[in-house]
Amino acid sequence: MPGTSPAEALGAGYLALVGLELPDSARDALLAYVDLLHRWNKTYNLTAVRNPADMVSRHVLDSLSVLPWLRGETLLDAGTGAGLPGVPLAIVRPDLQVTLLDSAGKKIRFLRQVQRELGIANLFPVQARLEDYSPPAGFAMIISRAFAELTGFVAASRHLMQPDTRLLAMKGRRPDEEIARLPAWIRVEAVQELFPPGLHEQRHLVIMSLSA
Repeated sequence: MPGTSPAEALGAGYLALVGLELPDSARDALLAYVDLLHRWNKTYNLTAVRNPADMVSRHVLDSLSVLPWLRGETLLDAGTGAGLPGVPLAIVRPDLQVTLLDSAGKKIRFLRQVQRELGIANLFPVQARLEDYSPPAGFAMIISRAFAELTGFVAASRHLMQPDTRLLAMKGRRPDEEIARLPAWIRVEAVQELFPPGLHEQRHLVIMSLSA
């Protein structure tokens, strides 16, 4: 959103996404997260996006574009990186328990700082590889922006899936060729086009579950 501040881009973008004004507490927390990401990025290289206003559109609003398709009370963000989409979702959905999973220590250190400094009580950073992760309880949803291939995402998530678990894969262009390579035990429920404000790129959400 050229010429706009991060706060302006965030407020207008959230209104466009959900049709509601962003509560002040959530707005302040999201902007504080962007500020932390911007500052830590100078040393830890957490994202290729350098400008805070661009972080709002390319990261925060992109993450929040999946809000209408969230179901249940627990979410695992697999390969979360700098906390995307998990941190923005946890901020605007304080009723949602969000686990942030990544194998990189520097990213988990950053996310623990985010959790402490912003006081996000429903956020839980964990350092582990997805295929090795053994949580005490399952998740209603497992989401990722990080996996290059759908087959890799579903294979690494299989041991965590329960009959009602949904996999949510955030992708760029509609991944029809990847969908065709999915194993028979996975069912594609929907491929939803996303329209994050200020991001003029194709974005899609692939929603999957265990085949009956």
